Amino acid sequence: MAGLVRKSFEAPEEVRPFEDGKGRLELVNVGGGQVGRATFEPGWKWSEHVKPIAQTDSCLAAHAGYVVSGRMKVVMNDGQEEDFGPGDYMNVAPGHDAWVLGDDPCVVVDWMGFSDYAKR
Repeated sequence: MAGLVRKSFEAPEEVRPFEDGKGRLELVNVGGGQVGRATFEPGWKWSEHVKPIAQTDSCLAAHAGYVVSGRMKVVMNDGQEEDFGPGDYMNVAPGHDAWVLGDDPCVVVDWMGFSDYAKR
């Protein structure tokens, strides 16, 4: 194993676009998995822009991530909800919907839940 590893989201190994041009997921491969940076454009909503790709009723990915910019609301299937913004750590269990709040893109770096996210 290398003593140092450098990866850049400016040169990701894979890019997955969301429906209707409402954002993208950029992935870099790291030992044993992937880390993703997602850019969710204003108007993005999981149930409209990823559900057609995932073909599930709600997002079944677990997320552990950091919000770089923008704001996002996450609503769990049981009704629990939270708003996340810049500087927030987010840990989200499977079974949720989410959408961008406001007029700015929401950028999230996630090291747990993006390996199969929006995968066609």
